[in-house]
Amino acid sequence: MSLFSIFYYLLLSIVYILAIPYLIFKSKKTKYKDAIPAKFFLKNNSKFTADGVWFHSCSMGETKTIKPLVEEFDNAKVSVITNTGFEEANKFCKEVRYLPFEIFLPFWITKQKVLVVMEAELWYLLFLCAKNKGSKTILINARISDKSHKSYQKFSFLYKRIFKNIDKVFAQSQKDKDRLIELGAKNVEVIGNIKLAQTPKTTLDLKKLDERVITAASTHKNEEELILNSYDKRFGKLIIVPRHPERFSEVDLLIQNYILNKDLTYNKYSTQEDFNPDIILVDKMGILNDIYSISDVVILGGAFENIGGHNPVEPAYFGCKIISGKNIFNQNSLFECIENYYLIENHQLKEYLKKIEELKRPVLQKSGSFDPIIKEIKNG
Repeated sequence: MSLFSIFYYLLLSIVYILAIPYLIFKSKKTKYKDAIPAKFFLKNNSKFTADGVWFHSCSMGETKTIKPLVEEFDNAKVSVITNTGFEEANKFCKEVRYLPFEIFLPFWITKQKVLVVMEAELWYLLFLCAKNKGSKTILINARISDKSHKSYQKFSFLYKRIFKNIDKVFAQSQKDKDRLIELGAKNVEVIGNIKLAQTPKTTLDLKKLDERVITAASTHKNEEELILNSYDKRFGKLIIVPRHPERFSEVDLLIQNYILNKDLTYNKYSTQEDFNPDIILVDKMGILNDIYSISDVVILGGAFENIGGHNPVEPAYFGCKIISGKNIFNQNSLFECIENYYLIENHQLKEYLKKIEELKRPVLQKSGSFDPIIKEIKNG
């Protein structure tokens, strides 16, 4: 170990000791009852079996992105940071762990053929220990945003040491490549943003309507009421697609009560598969992308309540103007793939619907490909 590594390890150890009372307190909360004991006390967090392909990501969005890569390898393992990432990884991988706090990594990491790390998970001891165990190390979907560039430069002394232990970097853009090289990255290749590699698909051949279509997508309780109270038929047709099918009857009743004594027509899609009425409830699963394909504006649910938001890439792919609440904490990484979207307070919704014409259509970053990553892993 170098002097820097020893100092770094001792500093983290001191921080860890000081934080123990706080960690114990936080672990009593339901949200953290598994994650904190696993990450900071190694409870139920055994080492990975050796000689596989180890993928590491942070949260749910990043973990969803690496699913096609993980499924390419029989001996794949996934480590994560967040609860939502852990739940997502368990859907498609047999070996899933929380990544322990860095001071445990020298004793916890086993030799793998390749370590593949997603985006900004630049932990010094993660890469150092993996390399010391004999693993090839790869950083994928790497980017340095304008907002974080100065912060990276400020700590360049640390990042230069981190990149010494990374064999290959796949960057999202040429600008990212230049910034990564500035921080000491080597063997950097630009392949685009792999979060956009999976193209949304439609199953129905729906025809665009002459009238403007506003779709309230993946809505949750209380959000339909907010949207209805902000709606005016002069804005266009309103299609409501609740997130959960068990709420179809509830939303149907809500809409029926709303249109009483109003000059509005309404129908359920299951009753009549057309979009002639002013308001349509889509009470059918699996056709949201088809609805996006005929929509002009999407009010994206899950963020006007404290849910965490839903995927904005799908409506952006179809060129829909996107309006969302501000609670997008589960989808931050996907919103970063898009230019031109609108995060608003609940009370602002009607105001934004009034100025639909002024809103800009979203622009997606360049889509990446999994193929160069798969090839690099197999060559490792």
